[in-house]
Amino acid sequence: MRYPIEQKGLVDVSLVCPPRLRDTGETGADDAARSPADEPRPRLCCPENTRPADMSEVNKTIQKWHASFRKATDFDSWGQLVEAIDEYQILARQLQKEVQSTNASDFTEEQKKTLGKIATCLEMRSASLQCTQSKEDFKLEELKKLETIIQNISTYNKVFPFDVQPVPSRKILAPGEEENLELEEEEEEGEEEEEDAAAAGAGSTEAFPPRPPGTLLPRLPSEPGMTLLTLKIEKIGLKDAGQCIDPYVTISVKDLNGVDVNPVQDTPVACRKEDTYVHFSVDIEIQRHVEKLPKGAAIFFEFKHYKPKKRFTSTKCFAFMEMDEIKPGPIVIELYKKPTDFRRKKLQLLTKKQLYLHLHQTLHKDS
Repeated sequence: MRYPIEQKGLVDVSLVCPPRLRDTGETGADDAARSPADEPRPRLCCPENTRPADMSEVNKTIQKWHASFRKATDFDSWGQLVEAIDEYQILARQLQKEVQSTNASDFTEEQKKTLGKIATCLEMRSASLQCTQSKEDFKLEELKKLETIIQNISTYNKVFPFDVQPVPSRKILAPGEEENLELEEEEEEGEEEEEDAAAAGAGSTEAFPPRPPGTLLPRLPSEPGMTLLTLKIEKIGLKDAGQCIDPYVTISVKDLNGVDVNPVQDTPVACRKEDTYVHFSVDIEIQRHVEKLPKGAAIFFEFKHYKPKKRFTSTKCFAFMEMDEIKPGPIVIELYKKPTDFRRKKLQLLTKKQLYLHLHQTLHKDS
């Protein structure tokens, strides 16, 4: 039997037709390079329990944070927004990691709280750069007030200059960190499936709690002769759909090098789950006219959910849509295993079953 349509994932959903399969390859996991631990300093004549703390490593850490902060704000002031956003998010993750560390720390709980608030400010500035139409703009001049706090975090004891709360304890890991936990997650998957099935009932329809706000953006103003794209995320098919906690989708547009060309958006938590589907029924407004998207760009969809045992939000799988697939109407696209490969070099299908991401495209053209 010959399928009516086989091009790049565009299918007629009225027919039982699997979407296109791209070239895939095994995703190798590079061994993380490990540097030898520094030798401890001599104890001299101080007893173990009274020896003063070795501040050299603490100072190195603070200097590293300060350098990263300066790098990000420099990019920001020069108008290199993509680089600034990346640096802000990297530093925010580093500070958050220190805040959430359960190991012996060189920072007090009050200092950790301050670090958490700095991370919040970094994320707020990053969000302001990604959403230029936001009314709640966190300005660069305000952010620069935090530089002296970072430099003097070991002795800082004043009131924090902004009324913000530390980054929440739920941790969203960077793709590289996520990859290190894949094996561990797979080992626990069987146990979690049994526990969740017993608690919720496999295949049952269940509504989620009230949705927290996502980061969806409004449609851009129309321009003569230009086309805007609205993508409705209808549902995603997963064998364990009923067991996903607080699932949502992160939408981004990347160029061939994996660099963001649009603000990243998150959907609200899914509205319901039914059998092997998680339903969203939410519209995404792509934040650039179709004609202005760079050649070779792709729209990525990362399905994320909360892992209570690990206390972090994990990417379960991802999908993407290329520029030649932008056509009005329904489209179903295949799902790939994590980590998300924004360069689309090595892709591995999530499953051989007929479970896909279901979208509907609407094009708006001002003639």
